[in-house]
Amino acid sequence: MVVLKEDERLDYLLAEDMRIIQSPSVFSFSLDAVLLAHFSNIPARKGKIVDLCSGNGIIPLLLSARTNVEITGIEIQERLADMANRSILYNKKENQISIKQGDVKEIDKLLHHSHYDVVTCNPPYFESAPGKMENMNEHYTIARHEVLCSLEDTIQASSYLLKQGGKAAFVHRPGRLMDILALMRKHRVEPKRLRLVYPKPGKEANTLLIEGMKDGKPDLKILPPLYVYNENHEYTTEVHEILYGKE
Repeated sequence: MVVLKEDERLDYLLAEDMRIIQSPSVFSFSLDAVLLAHFSNIPARKGKIVDLCSGNGIIPLLLSARTNVEITGIEIQERLADMANRSILYNKKENQISIKQGDVKEIDKLLHHSHYDVVTCNPPYFESAPGKMENMNEHYTIARHEVLCSLEDTIQASSYLLKQGGKAAFVHRPGRLMDILALMRKHRVEPKRLRLVYPKPGKEANTLLIEGMKDGKPDLKILPPLYVYNENHEYTTEVHEILYGKE
């Protein structure tokens, strides 16, 4: 039996037949995390996966439905790490998933160098201006803005963790694409797959999914666009299947 604290609730992950602890006062997962978990190429039976900026453990839980390999999540916020660990226990995934509370900028103190096959990351999206109050809620500020780690910190940590030939996958905003590409190359993670996500046909892309390979050869593939809603503002068939599973 899971113990819920304060204003927490149990939400369903319908396609995976799991539950996850969430709270309105803590930054909850979004569609971005679900799309990243679906986009990532992961080993089914052999290897090791790390998820950086894990939040309440959504991506490790989603990935665990597709693989039997060991998954480690890194989350700096104590409350979110605790929520993630209790969700893992509730879903009886403790033999596969572990969450470490720690700082991505100190990844060398948490995990082994060149030891992992896949790294996933849903990082803070927004750069922070000095002295600016991004949000009143500290949990939201840390999750959304680069106050405790930057885009480069997450890419550098991914490169540190990956074996040669290992893959790192990120979800971010299209406006940071040039920064992402430059930083991936700087840290030896060669961009290999890119997919843009659009709210609906006729709208500008508002999300990007990108995967790179440690020390890979240049060869970036631009995948077909992913539309979230159709003209009737209903989920497209692809997104509906990602969220709810195939009927």
